[in-house]
Amino acid sequence: MGEHHASGAARPGGWGQLRSRGWLHESSMTEAGKNEAYLQEHSTCRAKRLLNHWTMSRTLWTLWTLGAIISLGKEESPDQMSLSCDPMGVCTGSSRSLSSIPSGLTAAVKSLDLSNNKIAYIGNTDLQTCVSLKVLVLKSSGIHRIDKDAFSSLGNLVHLDLSYNYLPNLSSSWFRPLSSLQYLNLLGNHYKELGEAPLFSQSTHLQVLRVGSIYTTKIQKKDFVGLTFLEELEIDASNLQSYEPKSLTSISNISHLIFHLKQPLFLPAIYVDLLNSVEYFELRQTDLYSFHCPELPVGETNSSIKKITFRSVGISDRSFNDIVRLLDYASELLELEFDECTLNGVGDFDPSVIRILKGPNKVETVVFRRLHIPQFYLFHDLSTIYTFAGAVKRITIESSRVFLVPCSFSQHLKSLEYLDLSENLMVEEYLRNSACEGAWPSLQTLILRQNHLTSLEKTGDALLALKNLTSLDISKNGFQTMPKACRWPEKMKYLNLSSVRLQWLTRCIPETLEILDVSNNNLNSFHFTFPQLRELYISQNKLLTLPDSILLPVLLVLRITRNTITSFSKEQLVSFQKLRTLEVGENKFICSCEFLSFTQGQPALTQVLDGWPENYLCDSPSHVRGQRVQDAHLSVAECHRTAVVSAVCCALLLFSLLIGALCRRFHGLWYMKMTWAWLQAKRKPRKAPNREICYDAFVSYSERDSQWVENLMVQELENFNPPFKLCLHKRDFVPGKWIVDNIIDSIEKSHKAVFVLSENFVKSEWCKYELDFSHFRLFDENNDAAILILLEPIEKKAIPQRFCKLRKIMNTKTYLEWPADEAQQPGFWLNLRAAIKS
Repeated sequence: MGEHHASGAARPGGWGQLRSRGWLHESSMTEAGKNEAYLQEHSTCRAKRLLNHWTMSRTLWTLWTLGAIISLGKEESPDQMSLSCDPMGVCTGSSRSLSSIPSGLTAAVKSLDLSNNKIAYIGNTDLQTCVSLKVLVLKSSGIHRIDKDAFSSLGNLVHLDLSYNYLPNLSSSWFRPLSSLQYLNLLGNHYKELGEAPLFSQSTHLQVLRVGSIYTTKIQKKDFVGLTFLEELEIDASNLQSYEPKSLTSISNISHLIFHLKQPLFLPAIYVDLLNSVEYFELRQTDLYSFHCPELPVGETNSSIKKITFRSVGISDRSFNDIVRLLDYASELLELEFDECTLNGVGDFDPSVIRILKGPNKVETVVFRRLHIPQFYLFHDLSTIYTFAGAVKRITIESSRVFLVPCSFSQHLKSLEYLDLSENLMVEEYLRNSACEGAWPSLQTLILRQNHLTSLEKTGDALLALKNLTSLDISKNGFQTMPKACRWPEKMKYLNLSSVRLQWLTRCIPETLEILDVSNNNLNSFHFTFPQLRELYISQNKLLTLPDSILLPVLLVLRITRNTITSFSKEQLVSFQKLRTLEVGENKFICSCEFLSFTQGQPALTQVLDGWPENYLCDSPSHVRGQRVQDAHLSVAECHRTAVVSAVCCALLLFSLLIGALCRRFHGLWYMKMTWAWLQAKRKPRKAPNREICYDAFVSYSERDSQWVENLMVQELENFNPPFKLCLHKRDFVPGKWIVDNIIDSIEKSHKAVFVLSENFVKSEWCKYELDFSHFRLFDENNDAAILILLEPIEKKAIPQRFCKLRKIMNTKTYLEWPADEAQQPGFWLNLRAAIKS
């Protein structure tokens, strides 16, 4: 009983489970049974718990193992497939979520880009094998630490970019082995200063250096020790808190210095240090609203600064006066630029200060780009800067919402030779006021690109007072149409009308031009004479061919790319006797044999064609589309089409003659006739069960045997009692009806078909045709309607092979022979009448 209970409790659905589920009532069990059941159930539950725990632990261990394998695979896969390298040794691993420098780098790697990754750390051995590396880009790679000797093997490195990482400090040991380094970018890291020891003392070949970040607060004398010449130095010291005087004087020559500085506190000291070493000084993102220029401790030596740019700088009326005082120390200053600056004022400048800029060797070029004046509606007149403006030779005011230059101000610009008012709001009426009588007397170049001009005639009239104007750019305006005639300044030699949506050209364009630009319009022809034109730019139009050389006798340069030109010839190029440069690429060239022969057979074209051969691609034929004209090749059939067509025609003629001869020799025509007849017969419906019988027999015979048929057989059968009714083609065929239909209808209306066979029958083309065609109908129906009469003995060899059915019939069917003995002839007629009646 105990064993039974135990086994029952251990099994699913046993005693313990039944009781636990309430399927057995308590009273139905004895006390001993209860105890035993309780113990058995308790042991079973414990065993189950142990089993479940072990199973869960094993499952968790399996899942953890699989997860670890998958995670390891994910971590290793980028390292295995992280780089793509070309045969020149240029390797790219940018933006691939790398967590370390890829392994397996060799000496063949010349350039390595690992920007935008998550590398964090560079060890001593990561780049040890890259002894030939010249370019290393690690921008935005999440680097926090670099080992001391990480770059020890990179003696050939020329370009190093470590910008925008998380480096908390810089080490001179990194750069000491880099004896060939010319470009170094350390911008955007977390270091506060450039290190305790000079970083660049061994970087004697360094030409471009970019250092600093928003975290950099200190610049010291030792920072740039060892550097004597730099083409470009960029320092981001936006939050500078300490500047040691003469920190920049160790560099004796800097072509271009870019300084990011939010507050101008240290600007005077910095300016003093760079006066004698910098040629081009650029100040960025500086708040100069409250700037004050003190007296600077400057010696008698001349300044080397020739250009100063204020980029994204805020200026007020008062600070502008101090900026002018600062500029006065730059005795060689020639160019002054304001880019994306804000003038928070009304033009209340100190005239006495502005006069500082006037004088010998002072500013000649002034550039304003995207200048913002919030209170322009309160702006004073420009009389305070008249004295300064009179000496300026070149002015650019671009994208600054200028709609008018006052006439009085224009008249004071007596030295102005170059004026660029691109991307502003100028219209013809205000332009006339700006270019009033006496305005811009020395102006030679005027650029009004992308303004609001709409009339060529009015624009030309507005500029007539500019007697010395030679160059005019009015591109990207909304002219669209061109009047028949216009007036222009007499000395104008250059006119830019590109991107103005012109549909055609007229005599509005002056014939005295030497340079004309009408690119990016909708022109489909060019037919005006320009006797003095030396350069013509007419790209991005709809021209189908090159302009006629007679219209442009002295043309030197022609640029006519991106039109719809399909080809050009040697004669066209030769006609431009003085042409030195022709750019006609990016057109839809039809690579014909003549065009390819000309372009590929003229090595001298490389001296004339600009962009050859890269920009000269075939558009058709389709099998060479996209290929360079220089590399395209056509087949002999395409290049000698006439000869090929002639040869093909001759071959077809010979083939036709051969086919005709073969048909004649092997009766091909007859076979074709039979095929056609068979097809026609097949179109006829099968014999109906109750067809109408009009004749006892249809007689097929040769015309040469007609005497026997008509005089003997017809007389014997039709005069018999009762008479037989025969169907003869001479007598019973319907006139005008197609012969095939006559035969078919006659056979279908006849009870039997009698064939009178003889040598004449076999030789007769008509009889052959009639017999074979009749067989199509008769023997396809598997009946015995055919009666063969052998009028004379015929050897089977004499029957042509094409009479296969006749040969077959003569081998399988009984036929009647016409007896030569007259005594046997009555029996012949008796048998024939019996055969017809059967």
